[in-house]
Amino acid sequence: MNLNSITKESKGIVIVGSGFAAYQLVRMIRKQNQELPVMVITADSGDDYSKPDLSHVFSKRQKATDLVKQTAVRFVEEQNIEILTNTRVEQILTEDKCLVTQTRTIGYDKLVLATGASPFKLTIQGDGVDDMITLNSLADYDNCHEQLSKAGKMLVVGAGLVGTEIAMDLLSSDRKVILNDRADRLIPGLLPEFVANQLYRSLAAKGCELALGTELVRVNRMEQGYEVLLANGQSCRVDAVISAAGLVPHKQLAEQAGLATGRGIVVNKQLQTSDANIYALGDAVEIEGQVLPFLQPIMLSACALASTLVGKETTVHMPAMLIKVKTPAYPIQLAGRTVGHDLSWKVDVSDRGMLVQAFDENQKLAGFITTEQRMAEGFPLLRQLPAVIQGV
Repeated sequence: MNLNSITKESKGIVIVGSGFAAYQLVRMIRKQNQELPVMVITADSGDDYSKPDLSHVFSKRQKATDLVKQTAVRFVEEQNIEILTNTRVEQILTEDKCLVTQTRTIGYDKLVLATGASPFKLTIQGDGVDDMITLNSLADYDNCHEQLSKAGKMLVVGAGLVGTEIAMDLLSSDRKVILNDRADRLIPGLLPEFVANQLYRSLAAKGCELALGTELVRVNRMEQGYEVLLANGQSCRVDAVISAAGLVPHKQLAEQAGLATGRGIVVNKQLQTSDANIYALGDAVEIEGQVLPFLQPIMLSACALASTLVGKETTVHMPAMLIKVKTPAYPIQLAGRTVGHDLSWKVDVSDRGMLVQAFDENQKLAGFITTEQRMAEGFPLLRQLPAVIQGV
């Protein structure tokens, strides 16, 4: 590309993305420096909202507009930044320290990639595949709100954290739900079988049909709704299919720029990529081999990175952190490592819930799980767990 053919605008910090990570970073920068030039470039409207709230819109009967905490216009005014909405970054030219959109070339002193993640695409047959719904953004929900508001029976594909939360929320809004996953238990990446079984029973008691250990293979359009077929031969008619089968970090832009990537965009403990002038945070990031798409790690990362960007190089430190499974009929909270063949368990069950402790091969506490009314019992244990990312 001939850069002389397009005006190259000089900026200070340019942030690609407008999700929680990006806007948390802006707020943290402004706490330390009111004047540093900051520009946000986003492919959507730029309105500020909490993506985890999308798992709970049905029971609350919310529209997309109800989730907006602050419009892009108001955020820009409050934080004294520039923003380009509905704009996609097509290329990063690292040698020239600029990025290219469809209409503009924008220079940066420091670039931050907060590009998030997109839903994992399942390999499924049928003419209804393109109608499958994802709830990964405010725009996703806005586009499908009318269809979902009329749907009485739904198939949720993916029984991980988000899919299970969506299924329970749908049940709480008096919908019929089939929850499907090729795994044979709920939230297998976080819950051991004996805890997952309790959650299973809770969902089943609310009327959820659980189709675990089998895959969705076909979605066909019908005159009304869809016929879905599972690998075990089960078929049924539903009004909508929601895919919550996991997220894939958006790393394509980084890869095209020649940055190091693995599961996500690889960064060091200062959130710096393999290019000294480019940083990354949020769902797209891989740090010390880990992808941590949870709010607390993102908040800690944004705070550390803001200090680095204003001139005070800071290493991110992540202590052991709580993860809440927002399933009101059977609430769960956990921290540390809670799945693994090397773990041994100490399980305390009462009429108030469970306190489960996981120990490694050296009999050191590796993680814990609390359920129902026993949440507070985990806080003393949290301090005993090793840090997720150890700062220096």
